Amino acid sequence: MTPKERVLATFEGEPTDKVPVHHVGFSSKAAQMILGREAYVGFGIQRWREARALWEGEEAHRRFLERSLRDAYELAEATDQDILRLQYWRLKERPTRKVDDYTFFYGDPEGAWRLMKFHPSFELYGVVDQHPKERTTFESIKETVFEMEEMLDEAPSTPDISEERNLIETFGDRYAVRVHGGFLQVPLKSTWLAAVVAKPNLIARYLDVQTELALRRIRALADAGAKFIFGGGDMAGNDGPFYSPKAFRELMVPRLRIIAEECHKYGMYYLFASDGNLWPIADDLFGRTGVDGYYEIDRRAGMDLAKLRRRFPELVLVGNISSHTLSEGTREEVIRETLSCLREAKRSRGIIVGVSNCVLPSTPEENVKAMIETIRRNR
Repeated sequence: MTPKERVLATFEGEPTDKVPVHHVGFSSKAAQMILGREAYVGFGIQRWREARALWEGEEAHRRFLERSLRDAYELAEATDQDILRLQYWRLKERPTRKVDDYTFFYGDPEGAWRLMKFHPSFELYGVVDQHPKERTTFESIKETVFEMEEMLDEAPSTPDISEERNLIETFGDRYAVRVHGGFLQVPLKSTWLAAVVAKPNLIARYLDVQTELALRRIRALADAGAKFIFGGGDMAGNDGPFYSPKAFRELMVPRLRIIAEECHKYGMYYLFASDGNLWPIADDLFGRTGVDGYYEIDRRAGMDLAKLRRRFPELVLVGNISSHTLSEGTREEVIRETLSCLREAKRSRGIIVGVSNCVLPSTPEENVKAMIETIRRNR
C-alpha cells in the first residue's frame, strides 16, 4: 500500500498492510536529532525564523519557505509517516524594527505595538511587552465579536489556500497531506470562560463567525483536492473540560456538526483535536457531531486507545504516545508505551499510531530514536 492508501483504508474501516503512522509535531531540536542538522520545523521557533527572514528581505523569506517545506518533508520521510505535516506555525507579519537577534518590534511606536522575544532553550517566541496592555472584560469581548462580524462581511468568500493547493498537487498522489481547517474554540482565558456562563449569546456569536470562516476554508480546500481536515480546538485539562458539558452541548455540538457535514459533502474527513480529559463530553463530541477522527489523544489525562475504541468503534484515533513519556521517561518506558499503541492498532482497525503532541526540545535523543525504531520494527 502507498501511505495514502493506508490512511484511506484506515478511515474506511478496511485492513491495512501495516500500522499507519502520524506524529502530530516535532520541535526543531528533536527534528535535528533525526535529520542530523538544523531543521526548519517547530512552533515558536518557526515564527521567530520567519520574523528574521521577513526582516532580511524577500529573498531571505523565499529561502525560509523553501527550507521549511524541505525539512518538514524529509522529517516525515525519516520517521516513516503516512500523513505528511508540511506546515508548522507561521507569523507572516513583517517586524517594524529589529531590537537584537532574538527580539523584534511590531506595530506603530506612537500607537499600538508589541515586543516579541525568542527563547532558544524552549523554542518559544512570545510577547514580552505591548501597548496598550491587554485587559479582557465582557465589554471588550463584545467589541471583539462585533469587529469579527464586521470583518466577516468584508472578507473574501473564497480564502487563499494556494500554499495548500501546491502541497496537495505535489505530494497528494502518494501521501495523505494534512491541512488545517475547521477550528472552533472559546479562548482559554478566564474572562472568556466566564462569558460562556454569563454571556452565552455573545459566545454563540463568536463561534458563529468561526463556523462561517471554517465553512469557507473547507470549500476552498475541497476544490484544491484536500481529503483530511485537521481542526478542533483545545478545551480541556487533565481534570476535564474548561466549561460544562451542558455549555459544550449547546454551543459547540451544533456548530461542529455543521462543519463535519460540510466536509462530508465534499468527501472529506474531519478530525478534532484537544489535549486533556474529554470523557465528560465524549458522547456529545464523538457521538453526535459527525467528527471522523480524534488526534492529540492525551494518554496522561486518561484518554486511552482501547477504551476509546470500545466506546466509539467508528472513530479514527490518531496518536497516544505521550510527549511527557518521551521527554521524561526512560528508554524502556518509551518502548513499552509505543508497543502498547501498536498492539492496540493491530487488534483494532481505525488507529494511526504516533506522538499525540509535540516532541519537546527537552526530549532525550535516545528516547526519540527508541520510539522510531520500535515503530519501524513492529508496525
